[in-house]
Amino acid sequence: MTGERAKRFPLGLEDLVREPRRSEGRPGEMRAAALAASAALNTRQQSAKPTQGGAAARAQAKTSAAAQPAPATRPQVIPQAKTPSASSGTATAATGAMPPKPQAAPVGKTTANTLAGALAGQPVQQAPKSSVKPAKTSTHARGHGVRATPSPLRSQAQQTAKPAPNAALAGAMSGAFGGAFSGASNGAMNNALALTSERVRERMVERLRGNGVSDQRVLNAMAAVPRHMFVDPGLAAQAYEDAALPIGHHQTISKPSVVARMIELAAAGRALNTVLEIGTGCGYQAAVLSRVAREVYSIERIKPLSERAKTNLRPLRIPNIRLHYGDGRLGLPSAAPFDAIVIAAAGLDVPQALLEQLAIGGRLVAPVGSQEGQSQVLTLVERLGPAQWRESRLDRVFFVPLKSGVI
Repeated sequence: MTGERAKRFPLGLEDLVREPRRSEGRPGEMRAAALAASAALNTRQQSAKPTQGGAAARAQAKTSAAAQPAPATRPQVIPQAKTPSASSGTATAATGAMPPKPQAAPVGKTTANTLAGALAGQPVQQAPKSSVKPAKTSTHARGHGVRATPSPLRSQAQQTAKPAPNAALAGAMSGAFGGAFSGASNGAMNNALALTSERVRERMVERLRGNGVSDQRVLNAMAAVPRHMFVDPGLAAQAYEDAALPIGHHQTISKPSVVARMIELAAAGRALNTVLEIGTGCGYQAAVLSRVAREVYSIERIKPLSERAKTNLRPLRIPNIRLHYGDGRLGLPSAAPFDAIVIAAAGLDVPQALLEQLAIGGRLVAPVGSQEGQSQVLTLVERLGPAQWRESRLDRVFFVPLKSGVI
């Protein structure tokens, strides 16, 4: 029987005690193996005593084997730390204690901080260093250890935020030149708007009123006619100043104050049916007269100026102006008599033909005097009867000379 037991149990008791089998399984499996070893030791001790026959020994052995807990039996779960790596040490067989493992930041918070820092362009805060080096894992890898690594999101954000030098230079040059051209175009546009705005003409009318012009019809006409359309583009900025401006061919456009003064003297508060203007020039005074009188006839002796007046007046579509090319000293007998005659050039006297074409009760306004001595005086002539006129000398003025013939 001793030999049979030896075959079944080849190891002795001292072997089991001296070299216990070390298990690297889970805690439950290690406990089951310890219980099995203890049962085997108890069985061997009992077999050493005097026993009955071999059949009884075999039955007792079977009973002991049946009493051993099966490995498949669910063991009791005992909370225990994870098995460490080889570099961090091993657990003792007696207590199963594990060496402490450095705590890493929770995955959720660390990942959130990493992404937030990357998107904001701020440096990512790393976890405190420890003696145990965790495995290198990205924020998307499994496990609890997170190592701060350069995030692709942060790199992409930094590349987007920093434009290339050429792009930055191009942007700066574009902004500079664009601003310059934009400023120039805006300035030109503002000048044009300033010239055509009603507010500019209203200020001119206020100055006229301050200079003594009181006929509201004349003031309204001066406010309605865009004077800048009758001067050269280079002089458009001075169109509403009280100054005479050149219009070519040694001729000028009269001051706004002089134009308003002459028209007011010619009207004298009356309703004007027909008016004759001598010296059309650029057409500005005729346009103002058209808003005071029913019919306006204007004569110009310089052909290019007569054509220019037509060009200037065409966009305004004024229906009651009749332009004529001819000698102004002769007047326009076919349309006489006239309620008022306005002469825009200075002669040594008033031509007799024009006095004859003035209606009885009509008024003629003209500068009279010599240009050399600058002794021109604005003169008012009133026709009192068929052969009676009254002359009044008023203001000192300066006009181009009144000449005969056409050119």
